[in-house]
Amino acid sequence: MLKNLLFRFIFCVLLLNLSLSFSQELPPIIKYSALTYEGGNQNWMITQDKNQHLYFANNEGLLEFNGSSWKLYPSPNETIIRSVKVIGDRIYTGCYMEFGFWKRQDDGRLKYTSLSTTIKNKILNDEIFWNIISYDQWVVFQSLNRIFIFDSQKGNFTIVATKKGITKSYKTNNSIYFQSLNDGLYEIESGKSRLVSNALILQKNRIVNVFSIDEGLLIQTEFNGFYKLANSILSKYSTAVDAELASTSIYSSIRLSDGSFVIGTVSKGIYILTKEGNLKYHITQILGLTNNTVLSLFEDYDKNLWVGSDNGINCLNLQSPIHSSTDDTGNLGTVYAAKLYQGKLYIGTNQGLFYKNNKSNEEFKLITGTKGQVWSLFEYDNTLFCGHDSGTFIIEDTTAKNIFSLSGTWKFQTVPNQKSLLLQGNYFGLSILTKVNNQWVFRNKIKGFDYSSRYFELDNTFGVYVSHEKQGIFRLQLDTKLQKTNSIITYSSPKSGKNSGLVKYNNTIYYAYKEGVFKLDSKTKQFKKDKLLSSVFENDEYTSGKMIVDNSNKIWLFSKNRIHYFSMSKLSNQLKQNAIPIPASLTNAMPGYENVTQISNYDYLIGTTDGYYILNISDLASKRYSVSISEITTNTLSEESIYRSINEEGEFKYDENNVSFNYTVPEYNKYIKAEYQYVLEGFHDEWSEWSTKPTVSFKNISSGDYVFKVRAKFANSSIENTAVYSFTILKPFYRTNFAIFIFLLFFLFLTRYIHKTYRNYYHKQQEKLIEENNRLLEIKELEIEQQLMKVENEKLTLDVDMKNRELAATSMSLNSKNELLAFIKEDLKKTSESNNSLSVKSVIRTINKNITEEDSWKVFKEAFDNADKDFLKKIKLAHPSLTPNDLRLCAYLRLNLSSKEIAPLLNISLRSVEIKRYRLRKKMDLHHDQGLVEYILSV
Repeated sequence: MLKNLLFRFIFCVLLLNLSLSFSQELPPIIKYSALTYEGGNQNWMITQDKNQHLYFANNEGLLEFNGSSWKLYPSPNETIIRSVKVIGDRIYTGCYMEFGFWKRQDDGRLKYTSLSTTIKNKILNDEIFWNIISYDQWVVFQSLNRIFIFDSQKGNFTIVATKKGITKSYKTNNSIYFQSLNDGLYEIESGKSRLVSNALILQKNRIVNVFSIDEGLLIQTEFNGFYKLANSILSKYSTAVDAELASTSIYSSIRLSDGSFVIGTVSKGIYILTKEGNLKYHITQILGLTNNTVLSLFEDYDKNLWVGSDNGINCLNLQSPIHSSTDDTGNLGTVYAAKLYQGKLYIGTNQGLFYKNNKSNEEFKLITGTKGQVWSLFEYDNTLFCGHDSGTFIIEDTTAKNIFSLSGTWKFQTVPNQKSLLLQGNYFGLSILTKVNNQWVFRNKIKGFDYSSRYFELDNTFGVYVSHEKQGIFRLQLDTKLQKTNSIITYSSPKSGKNSGLVKYNNTIYYAYKEGVFKLDSKTKQFKKDKLLSSVFENDEYTSGKMIVDNSNKIWLFSKNRIHYFSMSKLSNQLKQNAIPIPASLTNAMPGYENVTQISNYDYLIGTTDGYYILNISDLASKRYSVSISEITTNTLSEESIYRSINEEGEFKYDENNVSFNYTVPEYNKYIKAEYQYVLEGFHDEWSEWSTKPTVSFKNISSGDYVFKVRAKFANSSIENTAVYSFTILKPFYRTNFAIFIFLLFFLFLTRYIHKTYRNYYHKQQEKLIEENNRLLEIKELEIEQQLMKVENEKLTLDVDMKNRELAATSMSLNSKNELLAFIKEDLKKTSESNNSLSVKSVIRTINKNITEEDSWKVFKEAFDNADKDFLKKIKLAHPSLTPNDLRLCAYLRLNLSSKEIAPLLNISLRSVEIKRYRLRKKMDLHHDQGLVEYILSV
């Protein structure tokens, strides 16, 4: 029996959680996992500085978050940091046997200074500092054994010890309290402990927190809820969740600035109570927390609630203009339409039509008979129509009546000047509903047009414009009875497009697709591009051409990174643009089926694939944020980054010309992100495009002076300040003024040296040229002399040749004379023998006397010596064995006479001449390859 009751109780709790899982409209919850911030899972304490940067006591060290980026500073002794508190410009932390403070340096990073080392001998073994409290000039460090009070002005310590240990310390408006284990609640006064109450309930229960109230103190216990201590009397303080809290352990709690309470449990997430003790939210891991064990709670300057859990960090935007209702079970499905009608909120999804009482935490209930896809909800003439995959339904409170089932119904539209008629767009064309006997019924389908009519609009002449995603835009001219189509015109421009849409706004029909937004000219019946509305889709921002006109005459459009709405200006007929920087990835809407429903003057319901959002556009105005530069780094190529001072102008080396800037607006909104715009004066003078990226890098900057500026906007409102940082990239040494002066001196010296060198060179060249010219002249003179000598030699040669010819002629003449005389002699001899005459013998004797060879040789030798001096001496000197006859032969050979010519000169036969020549070769010892005549001519 007991087991059945327990089972029913658990089932009811689960059912309650299940229903709340998609009926609570919760504030946005941002999840930060350990992978996101790259630290430990557990976060024990949270604090914030004056720049609105947040700090977390994390398992891996001190964790900092500036709204844009995370940074982890390892703990000083590599242990878990259990406590953290910002006091002034210092961030105090406590961990295992160590406490101290961190202070920001000029480069934006934190540096740690230990305080515990000054009293190291007074710290107990294994002592851990779990809490830090600020009170005037004192900083209180609490361990489980003692309390250390540090005077920040004098720098000394006061130690408050207890006999039974300390569970936790607490600060109220004017006092510091702590609980001593099994002993009660104490207050610190004048550096000493004073017992406030030793009530049994405070001895047996761990106190989670102590709050100051008008009557005294409000004490939260771990298991027994709240107690009020007034005038030393302890009484129970009841809340609406006492029964639920009794079944879990409470680990942390805080009171928010509006007086409400947040309770962090070990296993059930957080409870947010009003200041009267009523439940406002119960948020668990199913509803968005990273973990159900809540170790720390903190409210920041923007009234966001930070939750440090056993596995990550959460930020709840309690003041956000956006609240969400998420269906993690899949029972509700994707929301395609919504309508607030007669106090009930109706939600049309792909699962059917659901309803609940508005502004209640009731679960949504399905209206019987509407299971399936709902496309639209339309209110007209005090009747709620539902466009459904199964046709058309009329909704009456919590029931549905199907009045048309021939085709699925997309949407509804009133007919001008005919209040009792409605035109509806169906899967297969258009049809008419009419009101008969106060009941709406189907009348007829319009003949002649059977295309799907998801988007259509009417003009005042029964012209219907239909947008079809594949076929484009049609213009139908209906007959006056709305029975048939008289004509159909298909527009060639603009073309059809994916997720295209059509709507009438201010009596003008607009068509939107990826190429922009086009409006219909009422006179020409042609579409022309609207520059203002088309600007929504610039820079590749197009996701859907869906357009929605709300009850306040605003037209809504959707892009990748924003939700846009346009409204008429109050002072002119111009449209005024408003952009909500909520990206499509966060709203999680179905592209082409986005839906916005106005449920009050400023509240809009936006359907998503897993629920919906409630957006209050009046609360989108930006708070007073400021943009600041959080980090500046430089680096050379392939080197590690160097952190630079952000508080003074920078001066970087010429090769440290890769500069990166990190900047931030310390805001922690889930959906609306700060956007930044920067300019680097001296590099480029135009502001960049708006971007949510909080960092920029400039590569290979030239030497010179630069000014970096960054500004921001949040929720479409500009942030007033502009962060400015000036820096200089130094010139390389060889481009500095001093180097230029040195180079100039060197250049002048080099010029003088080169000039002198060139002068000496050209002087030497000139001397060399003169010398060369002189040498050339000498050579020329020698050549001339040689030519003269050659001419002279040639002349001499000619003279020699001539004398040789004369000599040869003389020799030949002598030879002829001798031959003639010899011939005459022979004839005379013959005559003398026959006549024996004395006169003849006398003539013979005269002839013999004239042909003596000695006389001929003597004459020849004298002539030869005149023509070729010293030849005979040279040949005789070269060959001493030569006889006069040999010399005579050599002379004849020198004259180049043949053997036949020589024979008569020597008065011998030709054969004898050859023998003489042979013997002459032998005497001269000539080689057989060497000619005798050639040798003699060469002497």
